[in-house]
Amino acid sequence: MLTSRIHLQRLTLVAVSAVALVATMAALPSAAAPVASSGERAAAAPGGGDSTTGKVCPAPDPATPKRQFRAMWIASVVNIDWPSRQGLSVAEQKAEYLRLLDEAEDRRLNGVVVQIRPTADAFWPSPYEPWSEWLTGTPGQDPGYDPLAFLVGEAHARNLEFHAWFNPYRVSMQADPAHLAPDHPARQHPDWIVPYGGKLYYNPGIPQVRRFVEDAILHAVKNYDVDAVHFDDYFYPYPVGTEQFDDEATYQEYGAGFPDKADWRRNNIDLLVKELSVRIKKAKPWVKFGISPFAVWRNIATDPEGSDTQAGVETFDDLYADTRRWVREEWIDYIVPQVYWNIGFAPADYAKLVPWWSAEVDGRDVQLFVGQATYKAGTSTQDPAWSDPREMTRHLTFNRDHPQVAGDIYFSAKDVIADRLDNMSILVADHYARPALVPEMRQLGGRAPDQPSLVSAEHTDEGARLSWKDTSSAHRRATSYAVYRFDGDESDPCGFDDAGNLLTTVRAGSGTKQGFVDTTADPGRTYTYAVTGLDRLHHESKPSEGRTARP
Repeated sequence: MLTSRIHLQRLTLVAVSAVALVATMAALPSAAAPVASSGERAAAAPGGGDSTTGKVCPAPDPATPKRQFRAMWIASVVNIDWPSRQGLSVAEQKAEYLRLLDEAEDRRLNGVVVQIRPTADAFWPSPYEPWSEWLTGTPGQDPGYDPLAFLVGEAHARNLEFHAWFNPYRVSMQADPAHLAPDHPARQHPDWIVPYGGKLYYNPGIPQVRRFVEDAILHAVKNYDVDAVHFDDYFYPYPVGTEQFDDEATYQEYGAGFPDKADWRRNNIDLLVKELSVRIKKAKPWVKFGISPFAVWRNIATDPEGSDTQAGVETFDDLYADTRRWVREEWIDYIVPQVYWNIGFAPADYAKLVPWWSAEVDGRDVQLFVGQATYKAGTSTQDPAWSDPREMTRHLTFNRDHPQVAGDIYFSAKDVIADRLDNMSILVADHYARPALVPEMRQLGGRAPDQPSLVSAEHTDEGARLSWKDTSSAHRRATSYAVYRFDGDESDPCGFDDAGNLLTTVRAGSGTKQGFVDTTADPGRTYTYAVTGLDRLHHESKPSEGRTARP
């Protein structure tokens, strides 16, 4: 996702042409009206129905989906997004990150994907690798705090999922090992590294390297409350001219059984993905594993099963990443193809790639999110289509016709904030007018918490104050809550099918007593509230009884 790789994508293409909270304010201040969950309604019509009243519910509004993953990448390598430069004080680093989270909240995102191992280094005290130079400017220098603990904790405080982004094989953005920290594993094992394209890489063909990379990643998984492990598109490096990646000796040593060197390379990457998937689930079954590859597996001219594209890079052939196989084998929990091109772009048309990936995930336990090229919007060096402020909002409108698309991730945070041509503001107004719950991943287990008990809802000087109890046993207690708000003194039993009445989600506090203040409530209006509980995999409980807050 670096600028050099982004330019490579463009040039090569052109060259070929918690528990949910629901509150209902109506009825008497002390009265509680039962609210039926969507799971209790009969499917009497396309939109379902209320089995207690016989009411037929309309189809959920596609403009306000109840579940949709919405996130932005926060890149740390070469200080793309955070920290903005090397050597900032601890206070400055923390303040910058909090501003990024504020931005995510303001745009109704529900996740962040944060790069914590950009170049075989660490944003946490790792026993495997040195502190990252992108924090202090000096490889191996302690930044004076535990960034990863801070990053995760602050994201969760806002009920944002935290996806920990690791680059598996890139060691350095320059080619001199002497620049690395003295105790860097690449200096201790010079036979592990390969210089290529002015950078250093671990050799994916060495089994000890693969195990080491997995161990380094698993240390973060085991010791921090991350919600997912995330890779981007770097496996074997992108081709650089006619330069060859020098792994012939490794192939001769470990490639028995693979007459084709390309097959051996793909097997090396397959083993990393498969083994890491198993090890993540063994350590923490609820932690997701997702990968965001370059969006073209193979062109149709190369393989009749490929996409109708003419891209200059194909992950199968050039990066030795069989991204389609990872989906078909269900080694990963989600895939985020970087569909970084506009609708109608002939070499790689957004409107052709999204349907291709939708068909690939269909019927499989792998969720599809789309990587969106926010960095291209309003940039003069890009295709003229990106000068249209509505280009990206059209992408999400197109996605509605492909129900396999469960969300989007935006590259990158600084471009989300820049909002050139008001492109993100337009997208948010068109598609993120309401918050959304993170999609469930049923294949990872989990179960909905018990129904919370909404004790009270009342207007105060601060806003409408809600109080509820979570009386579940400790292992069933909600991780977060969803709050629903209805106008008037009556709730709609069909109002839980989309996000039209979803007010917000909040992280669970300690203990059984929970609360929230709706500061957006008009003190002169009557509302009915209801609350649901969500486990860490976002299974939703039945709604609480409705409670009314009156002026």
